[in-house]
Amino acid sequence: MNEKTPILIDGAEGYGQVLRTAIGLSTLTSKPIKIINIRKGRSRPGLFPQHLTGVKTAAEFCNADTLGAVYGSMELVYSPKKLLVKDKTIDIGTSGSIPLLIQTLTPLLIYGSQRKKIEIIGGTAGLGSPTMEYVKHVTFPILNKLGLYIPEITIERQGFYPKGGGRVSILFEPIRKLHRTILTEQGELKIIRGISVVGSLPESIAERQAEAAKRFLNEKGFKKVLIETEVTNTFSQGTSLTLWAETENTVLGSDVIGARGIRAEDVGRKAAEELVKSIKSGAVLDKYMSDQIIPFLALAEGESTVKVEEMTQHVLTNIEVSEKFLDVKFEIQNNLIKIRGKGFSLT
Repeated sequence: MNEKTPILIDGAEGYGQVLRTAIGLSTLTSKPIKIINIRKGRSRPGLFPQHLTGVKTAAEFCNADTLGAVYGSMELVYSPKKLLVKDKTIDIGTSGSIPLLIQTLTPLLIYGSQRKKIEIIGGTAGLGSPTMEYVKHVTFPILNKLGLYIPEITIERQGFYPKGGGRVSILFEPIRKLHRTILTEQGELKIIRGISVVGSLPESIAERQAEAAKRFLNEKGFKKVLIETEVTNTFSQGTSLTLWAETENTVLGSDVIGARGIRAEDVGRKAAEELVKSIKSGAVLDKYMSDQIIPFLALAEGESTVKVEEMTQHVLTNIEVSEKFLDVKFEIQNNLIKIRGKGFSLT
Protein backbone atom coordinates (compact mmCIF):
# COMPACT_ATOMS: atom_id res chain seq x y z
CA MET A 1 0.00 0.00 0.00
CA ASN A 2 1.01 3.62 -0.49
CA GLU A 3 2.81 4.69 2.69
CA LYS A 4 1.28 8.18 2.72
CA THR A 5 -1.48 8.74 5.28
CA PRO A 6 -4.79 8.32 3.45
CA ILE A 7 -7.13 11.31 3.15
CA LEU A 8 -10.27 10.45 5.12
CA ILE A 9 -13.57 10.95 3.27
CA ASP A 10 -17.01 10.49 4.85
CA GLY A 11 -19.28 8.96 2.24
CA ALA A 12 -22.42 9.55 4.31
CA GLU A 13 -22.77 13.03 2.77
CA GLY A 14 -22.98 13.39 -0.97
CA TYR A 15 -23.38 9.62 -1.37
CA GLY A 16 -22.08 8.28 -4.70
CA GLN A 17 -21.01 11.73 -5.89
CA VAL A 18 -18.41 11.98 -3.14
CA LEU A 19 -17.05 8.57 -4.11
CA ARG A 20 -16.79 9.50 -7.81
CA THR A 21 -15.01 12.77 -7.14
CA ALA A 22 -12.68 11.31 -4.53
CA ILE A 23 -11.61 8.39 -6.72
CA GLY A 24 -10.96 10.67 -9.70
CA LEU A 25 -8.90 13.22 -7.74
CA SER A 26 -7.06 10.53 -5.76
CA THR A 27 -6.00 8.84 -8.98
CA LEU A 28 -4.88 12.11 -10.60
CA THR A 29 -2.92 13.38 -7.59
CA SER A 30 -1.56 9.99 -6.42
CA LYS A 31 -2.94 10.70 -2.93
CA PRO A 32 -4.38 7.65 -1.10
CA ILE A 33 -7.84 7.79 0.43
CA LYS A 34 -10.00 6.00 2.92
CA ILE A 35 -13.74 6.39 2.37
CA ILE A 36 -16.06 5.40 5.20
CA ASN A 37 -19.87 5.21 5.45
CA ILE A 38 -20.20 4.78 1.67
CA ARG A 39 -23.75 5.80 0.70
CA LYS A 40 -24.86 5.46 4.32
CA GLY A 41 -28.51 6.43 4.64
CA ARG A 42 -29.52 5.03 1.26
CA SER A 43 -32.09 2.23 1.27
CA ARG A 44 -29.34 -0.03 -0.08
CA PRO A 45 -26.03 1.43 1.11
CA GLY A 46 -22.51 0.57 0.00
CA LEU A 47 -20.88 0.11 -3.37
CA PHE A 48 -23.22 -0.65 -6.28
CA PRO A 49 -22.06 -2.06 -9.65
CA GLN A 50 -21.45 1.32 -11.30
CA HIS A 51 -19.49 2.54 -8.23
CA LEU A 52 -17.48 -0.65 -8.06
CA THR A 53 -16.76 -0.57 -11.78
CA GLY A 54 -15.53 3.02 -11.43
CA VAL A 55 -13.21 2.08 -8.56
CA LYS A 56 -11.82 -1.00 -10.32
CA THR A 57 -11.32 0.79 -13.65
CA ALA A 58 -9.57 3.75 -12.05
CA ALA A 59 -7.45 1.33 -10.01
CA GLU A 60 -6.45 -0.49 -13.19
CA PHE A 61 -5.45 2.83 -14.80
CA CYS A 62 -3.02 3.59 -11.95
CA ASN A 63 -2.16 0.13 -10.57
CA ALA A 64 -3.80 1.09 -7.26
CA ASP A 65 -3.94 -1.12 -4.20
CA THR A 66 -7.46 -1.42 -2.80
CA LEU A 67 -9.18 -2.80 0.28
CA GLY A 68 -12.96 -3.11 0.38
CA ALA A 69 -13.55 -2.94 -3.37
CA VAL A 70 -16.43 -5.42 -3.28
CA TYR A 71 -20.16 -5.17 -3.85
CA GLY A 72 -22.01 -3.66 -0.89
CA SER A 73 -18.85 -2.50 0.90
CA MET A 74 -19.28 0.65 3.00
CA GLU A 75 -15.55 1.25 3.47
CA LEU A 76 -12.81 1.55 0.87
CA VAL A 77 -9.07 2.15 1.05
CA TYR A 78 -7.60 3.20 -2.29
CA SER A 79 -3.87 3.78 -2.83
CA PRO A 80 -2.98 4.90 -6.37
CA LYS A 81 0.36 4.72 -8.14
CA LYS A 82 1.48 6.13 -11.49
CA LEU A 83 -1.37 6.96 -13.89
CA LEU A 84 -1.26 5.09 -17.19
CA VAL A 85 -4.58 5.17 -19.06
CA LYS A 86 -5.21 2.86 -22.01
CA ASP A 87 -8.12 2.33 -24.36
CA LYS A 88 -10.62 0.03 -22.70
CA THR A 89 -14.02 -1.65 -22.99
CA ILE A 90 -15.88 -1.63 -19.67
CA ASP A 91 -18.93 -3.77 -18.92
CA ILE A 92 -20.80 -2.65 -15.80
CA GLY A 93 -22.71 -5.92 -16.01
CA THR A 94 -26.09 -4.44 -15.08
CA SER A 95 -28.16 -1.36 -15.95
CA GLY A 96 -25.73 0.58 -13.75
CA SER A 97 -25.29 4.14 -14.97
CA ILE A 98 -22.86 4.78 -17.82
CA PRO A 99 -23.14 8.58 -17.27
CA LEU A 100 -22.12 8.26 -13.61
CA LEU A 101 -19.18 6.04 -14.51
CA ILE A 102 -18.12 8.70 -17.02
CA GLN A 103 -18.10 11.23 -14.18
CA THR A 104 -15.53 9.11 -12.34
CA LEU A 105 -13.32 8.52 -15.35
CA THR A 106 -13.38 11.85 -17.21
CA PRO A 107 -10.67 13.56 -15.09
CA LEU A 108 -8.39 10.58 -15.78
CA LEU A 109 -9.03 10.54 -19.52
CA ILE A 110 -8.55 14.20 -20.45
CA TYR A 111 -4.94 14.74 -19.39
CA GLY A 112 -1.87 13.59 -21.27
CA SER A 113 -0.57 13.54 -24.83
CA GLN A 114 -2.59 10.80 -26.50
CA ARG A 115 -6.21 10.26 -27.50
CA LYS A 116 -8.09 7.73 -25.40
CA LYS A 117 -11.13 5.70 -26.33
CA ILE A 118 -13.41 3.86 -23.97
CA GLU A 119 -16.52 1.80 -24.61
CA ILE A 120 -18.96 1.25 -21.75
CA ILE A 121 -21.81 -1.24 -21.52
CA GLY A 122 -24.59 -0.59 -19.01
CA GLY A 123 -27.52 1.80 -18.56
CA THR A 124 -27.82 5.01 -20.59
CA ALA A 125 -30.66 6.45 -18.50
CA GLY A 126 -31.78 5.70 -14.97
CA LEU A 127 -33.09 7.17 -11.75
CA GLY A 128 -30.58 9.31 -9.88
CA SER A 129 -28.38 9.71 -12.95
CA PRO A 130 -28.20 12.11 -15.88
CA THR A 131 -29.07 10.62 -19.27
CA MET A 132 -26.37 10.11 -21.88
CA GLU A 133 -28.10 12.84 -23.89
CA TYR A 134 -27.57 15.25 -20.96
CA VAL A 135 -23.89 14.26 -20.78
CA LYS A 136 -23.46 14.80 -24.52
CA HIS A 137 -25.40 18.04 -24.92
CA VAL A 138 -24.93 19.75 -21.53
CA THR A 139 -22.04 18.34 -19.46
CA PHE A 140 -19.29 18.37 -22.07
CA PRO A 141 -20.30 21.64 -23.79
CA ILE A 142 -20.05 23.30 -20.35
CA LEU A 143 -16.68 21.68 -19.56
CA ASN A 144 -15.50 22.85 -22.98
CA LYS A 145 -15.60 26.38 -21.55
CA LEU A 146 -12.72 25.30 -19.28
CA GLY A 147 -10.70 24.09 -22.24
CA LEU A 148 -11.74 20.44 -22.29
CA TYR A 149 -12.24 19.26 -25.86
CA ILE A 150 -15.77 17.98 -26.43
CA PRO A 151 -15.28 14.22 -26.85
CA GLU A 152 -16.72 12.28 -29.74
CA ILE A 153 -19.64 10.39 -28.19
CA THR A 154 -21.57 7.64 -29.96
CA ILE A 155 -24.61 6.13 -28.25
CA GLU A 156 -24.55 2.81 -30.05
CA ARG A 157 -27.43 1.27 -28.10
CA GLN A 158 -29.74 2.60 -25.39
CA GLY A 159 -30.03 0.66 -22.14
CA PHE A 160 -32.78 0.79 -19.50
CA TYR A 161 -33.44 -0.88 -16.14
CA PRO A 162 -33.27 -3.76 -15.32
CA LYS A 163 -31.30 -5.45 -18.13
CA GLY A 164 -29.24 -2.49 -19.32
CA GLY A 165 -27.18 -3.51 -22.31
CA GLY A 166 -26.65 0.04 -23.51
CA ARG A 167 -23.37 0.71 -25.28
CA VAL A 168 -21.56 4.04 -25.52
CA SER A 169 -18.19 4.83 -27.08
CA ILE A 170 -16.25 7.99 -26.20
CA LEU A 171 -13.09 9.35 -27.79
CA PHE A 172 -11.19 11.91 -25.68
CA GLU A 173 -8.68 14.39 -27.08
CA PRO A 174 -5.84 15.18 -24.65
CA ILE A 175 -5.20 18.50 -22.90
CA ARG A 176 -2.26 19.73 -20.82
CA LYS A 177 -4.23 22.04 -18.50
CA LEU A 178 -7.75 23.34 -18.01
CA HIS A 179 -8.15 27.12 -17.90
CA ARG A 180 -10.29 29.57 -15.95
CA THR A 181 -13.82 30.51 -16.91
CA ILE A 182 -16.36 33.19 -16.00
CA LEU A 183 -19.95 31.97 -16.21
CA THR A 184 -22.20 34.54 -14.56
CA GLU A 185 -24.66 35.64 -17.28
CA GLN A 186 -26.93 33.41 -19.35
CA GLY A 187 -27.14 35.79 -22.27
CA GLU A 188 -29.90 35.65 -24.87
CA LEU A 189 -31.77 32.37 -25.30
CA LYS A 190 -31.20 30.96 -28.78
CA ILE A 191 -33.20 27.72 -28.87
CA ILE A 192 -34.49 24.87 -26.71
CA ARG A 193 -33.70 21.40 -28.02
CA GLY A 194 -34.51 17.93 -26.82
CA ILE A 195 -34.57 14.21 -27.48
CA SER A 196 -37.46 11.94 -26.48
CA VAL A 197 -36.27 8.32 -26.38
CA VAL A 198 -38.34 5.14 -26.15
CA GLY A 199 -36.89 1.66 -26.03
CA SER A 200 -38.99 -1.31 -27.21
CA LEU A 201 -42.19 0.71 -26.83
CA PRO A 202 -44.57 2.39 -29.33
CA GLU A 203 -43.37 5.50 -31.15
CA SER A 204 -46.48 7.31 -29.95
CA ILE A 205 -45.02 7.42 -26.41
CA ALA A 206 -41.94 9.28 -27.62
CA GLU A 207 -44.17 11.69 -29.53
CA ARG A 208 -46.45 12.29 -26.53
CA GLN A 209 -43.49 13.03 -24.26
CA ALA A 210 -42.08 15.48 -26.81
CA GLU A 211 -45.41 17.16 -27.53
CA ALA A 212 -46.26 17.66 -23.85
CA ALA A 213 -42.88 19.30 -23.24
CA LYS A 214 -43.17 21.52 -26.29
CA ARG A 215 -46.73 22.57 -25.36
CA PHE A 216 -45.68 23.61 -21.85
CA LEU A 217 -42.64 25.51 -23.14
CA ASN A 218 -44.76 27.32 -25.74
CA GLU A 219 -47.29 28.27 -23.06
CA LYS A 220 -44.47 29.81 -21.02
CA GLY A 221 -43.41 31.96 -23.96
CA PHE A 222 -40.62 29.82 -25.41
CA LYS A 223 -41.47 29.54 -29.10
CA LYS A 224 -38.24 28.23 -30.62
CA VAL A 225 -38.37 24.60 -29.50
CA LEU A 226 -37.07 21.58 -31.40
CA ILE A 227 -37.53 18.15 -29.81
CA GLU A 228 -36.55 15.03 -31.74
CA THR A 229 -37.79 11.51 -31.11
CA GLU A 230 -35.80 8.30 -31.06
CA VAL A 231 -37.40 4.86 -31.20
CA THR A 232 -35.04 1.94 -30.68
CA ASN A 233 -34.87 -1.70 -29.66
CA THR A 234 -33.62 -2.27 -26.11
CA PHE A 235 -33.24 -5.27 -23.81
CA SER A 236 -35.67 -3.69 -21.33
CA GLN A 237 -38.51 -1.28 -22.06
CA GLY A 238 -37.94 2.31 -21.03
CA THR A 239 -38.23 5.98 -21.90
CA SER A 240 -36.38 9.21 -21.25
CA LEU A 241 -36.73 12.85 -22.20
CA THR A 242 -33.79 15.24 -22.17
CA LEU A 243 -34.13 18.97 -22.81
CA TRP A 244 -31.48 21.67 -23.06
CA ALA A 245 -31.62 25.43 -23.56
CA GLU A 246 -28.81 26.94 -25.61
CA THR A 247 -28.04 30.56 -24.74
CA GLU A 248 -25.27 32.97 -25.70
CA ASN A 249 -23.06 31.89 -22.81
CA THR A 250 -24.23 28.53 -21.52
CA VAL A 251 -26.36 25.40 -21.82
CA LEU A 252 -28.99 24.52 -19.22
CA GLY A 253 -30.50 21.05 -19.12
CA SER A 254 -33.11 18.78 -17.57
CA ASP A 255 -34.05 15.14 -17.96
CA VAL A 256 -36.78 12.81 -16.74
CA ILE A 257 -36.98 9.02 -16.87
CA GLY A 258 -40.27 7.35 -17.66
CA ALA A 259 -41.66 4.59 -15.46
CA ARG A 260 -44.52 2.15 -15.51
CA GLY A 261 -47.72 3.91 -14.44
CA ILE A 262 -46.46 7.42 -15.29
CA ARG A 263 -48.12 9.02 -18.32
CA ALA A 264 -45.90 10.16 -21.18
CA GLU A 265 -47.50 13.60 -20.89
CA ASP A 266 -46.37 13.84 -17.27
CA VAL A 267 -42.79 12.95 -18.21
CA GLY A 268 -42.78 15.68 -20.86
CA ARG A 269 -44.31 18.33 -18.65
CA LYS A 270 -41.99 17.62 -15.72
CA ALA A 271 -38.87 17.91 -17.87
CA ALA A 272 -40.14 21.19 -19.30
CA GLU A 273 -41.03 22.56 -15.85
CA GLU A 274 -37.52 21.83 -14.56
CA LEU A 275 -35.90 23.52 -17.55
CA VAL A 276 -38.08 26.62 -17.26
CA LYS A 277 -37.20 26.86 -13.57
CA SER A 278 -33.50 26.76 -14.43
CA ILE A 279 -33.86 29.42 -17.12
CA LYS A 280 -35.90 31.76 -14.93
CA SER A 281 -33.44 31.37 -12.02
CA GLY A 282 -30.91 33.39 -13.98
CA ALA A 283 -28.26 30.76 -13.22
CA VAL A 284 -25.63 29.76 -15.75
CA LEU A 285 -25.37 26.20 -14.43
CA ASP A 286 -28.45 24.10 -13.71
CA LYS A 287 -28.67 22.23 -10.41
CA TYR A 288 -27.20 19.04 -11.88
CA MET A 289 -24.26 20.69 -13.63
CA SER A 290 -23.53 22.82 -10.56
CA ASP A 291 -21.85 19.97 -8.69
CA GLN A 292 -20.34 18.24 -11.74
CA ILE A 293 -18.18 21.27 -12.60
CA ILE A 294 -16.63 21.68 -9.12
CA PRO A 295 -13.57 19.37 -9.43
CA PHE A 296 -12.78 20.78 -12.88
CA LEU A 297 -12.83 24.35 -11.53
CA ALA A 298 -10.40 23.21 -8.83
CA LEU A 299 -8.11 21.58 -11.43
CA ALA A 300 -8.15 24.58 -13.80
CA GLU A 301 -5.56 27.34 -13.86
CA GLY A 302 -6.63 30.86 -12.82
CA GLU A 303 -9.60 32.52 -11.14
CA SER A 304 -13.04 31.20 -12.10
CA THR A 305 -16.51 32.43 -11.14
CA VAL A 306 -19.74 30.57 -11.87
CA LYS A 307 -23.38 31.23 -11.00
CA VAL A 308 -25.29 28.09 -10.01
CA GLU A 309 -29.00 27.45 -9.79
CA GLU A 310 -28.86 25.88 -6.36
CA MET A 311 -26.21 25.29 -3.70
CA THR A 312 -27.09 21.61 -3.32
CA GLN A 313 -25.54 19.19 -0.84
CA HIS A 314 -23.69 17.62 -3.78
CA VAL A 315 -22.14 21.01 -4.58
CA LEU A 316 -21.01 21.53 -0.99
CA THR A 317 -19.57 18.04 -0.58
CA ASN A 318 -17.79 18.20 -3.92
CA ILE A 319 -16.22 21.48 -2.80
CA GLU A 320 -15.09 19.88 0.45
CA VAL A 321 -13.55 16.88 -1.32
CA SER A 322 -11.83 19.00 -4.00
CA GLU A 323 -10.26 21.25 -1.35
CA LYS A 324 -8.77 18.22 0.41
CA PHE A 325 -6.93 17.01 -2.68
CA LEU A 326 -5.85 20.16 -4.48
CA ASP A 327 -4.97 22.73 -1.80
CA VAL A 328 -7.53 25.24 -3.09
CA LYS A 329 -10.23 27.29 -1.41
CA PHE A 330 -13.69 27.98 -2.81
CA GLU A 331 -15.62 31.14 -1.95
CA ILE A 332 -19.42 31.04 -1.88
CA GLN A 333 -21.48 34.25 -2.13
CA ASN A 334 -25.19 33.47 -2.45
CA ASN A 335 -25.23 31.35 -5.63
CA LEU A 336 -21.86 32.54 -6.92
CA ILE A 337 -18.87 30.21 -6.58
CA LYS A 338 -15.36 31.63 -6.90
CA ILE A 339 -12.02 29.85 -6.89
CA ARG A 340 -8.38 30.20 -7.90
CA GLY A 341 -7.72 26.80 -9.42
CA LYS A 342 -4.66 24.61 -8.95
CA GLY A 343 -3.51 24.66 -12.57
CA PHE A 344 -3.06 20.88 -12.45
CA SER A 345 -1.07 19.04 -15.11
CA LEU A 346 0.60 15.64 -15.28
CA THR A 347 3.97 17.11 -16.23
